[in-house]
Amino acid sequence: MLKQRVITALVLLALLLPALLADAAEPLAGLTLVLIAAGAWEWGRLNGFDMRSALRVSAVCVMLCLFAWSARWAYESPANIWTITGAAWVFVAAWLIRHGISRWVLISRWLRLTVGVLALWLSWVAIYQAKVIGVNFLLSLLMLVWVADVAAYFSGRAFGRRKLAPAISPGKSWEGVWGAMVGVLVMACVWIWIDTQFALDSQSLYTLLYRRGAAFLVVAVLFLTMMSVAGDLVESLVKRSADMKDSSHLLPGHGGVLDRVDALLPALPLAMMLVQSV
Repeated sequence: MLKQRVITALVLLALLLPALLADAAEPLAGLTLVLIAAGAWEWGRLNGFDMRSALRVSAVCVMLCLFAWSARWAYESPANIWTITGAAWVFVAAWLIRHGISRWVLISRWLRLTVGVLALWLSWVAIYQAKVIGVNFLLSLLMLVWVADVAAYFSGRAFGRRKLAPAISPGKSWEGVWGAMVGVLVMACVWIWIDTQFALDSQSLYTLLYRRGAAFLVVAVLFLTMMSVAGDLVESLVKRSADMKDSSHLLPGHGGVLDRVDALLPALPLAMMLVQSV
């Protein structure tokens, strides 16, 4: 299992780095479009659709992404789209985590399907726009989720006592969430310092947030960290309702695409929403 995880991670890294560092946004957009398509297929399967129907779901998601690109939404989205998306994520995630699987299964699967496809589509648009802003900005946003995940794992293992949402994800603890917050705040401070010392292609997410003051930076970073955890919990809830351990087996040793990007789905549009306010 460990060998599979390492090999898969290295392959993904070998694909991601050249696309991330490319001058144009299109290489990254193409790579992430493949991942989004796979995630949409997984979402269809998680919500009870057969293989053929799930592939249609994937095709619809790809067409939405291509439409956004052709309409140049990928460069500059319509006004307030990130505010609406961010508010929807906060409301839906809070409602689902509070009410749990029993309420989720009562929702029409077509409504669940629509919400999931929209979330994946808008995340792709957010990635594209973040890459257009600059590599430094996009990487700082991605690292928020990755550092939060690693810090939560180790702090939860070391100090975890109080369960966060035992009916949804028994392994997560409040201590893990607090560790994630501390880890991301430390990283944000270091990244701001790096921005001041080096001439990078763009300012990081944290430097942009810091323009509104230290208090705004702290609140925004803690909010994004919490929402990344919420994204993880929402996907865990959906998998439990479908009685599935992983969203798929597309990534050997890692499960499915949704298992790897669940925390990014709310963090990406919410970060774009916060940056618009700066």
